Amino acid sequence: MEANAQPAAPTTETSISPDTLASPETPVTLTSKAVKMVMLTRDEEKIDPTFGLRVAVRGGGCSGFEYALDFEKEPRSNDLSYEQGDLTVFVDPISAKYLDGTEIDYVLGTTGAGFKFNNPKAVGTCGCGSSFAV
Repeated sequence: MEANAQPAAPTTETSISPDTLASPETPVTLTSKAVKMVMLTRDEEKIDPTFGLRVAVRGGGCSGFEYALDFEKEPRSNDLSYEQGDLTVFVDPISAKYLDGTEIDYVLGTTGAGFKFNNPKAVGTCGCGSSFAV
């Protein structure tokens, strides 16, 4: 995750609890555990605590699209920006269409630990779970 500082712009801000279902203003939700792990990662990487989490979809991966998580200081001009617990989340409008209703969790399993995207719009995923098809 890298930091990206861009000028501030008006945003849509909503305060929700970490386990609230998504809406058009909050296309992605994070479980409490995922919020804690994002904040722990931000602290470990010595990123300023005012930076938020960008959740995005990019072309690529073995299934066509892949999820991206990154830290950014401020939202972009057309981002949805909202609070998940003590964490600010930024989602661009195009990614929001692919992510609507997605819940991000942090899981521990026999193959390791990581963020798991539960995306109701995904009609297929790859074996590693980091890419999807719609």
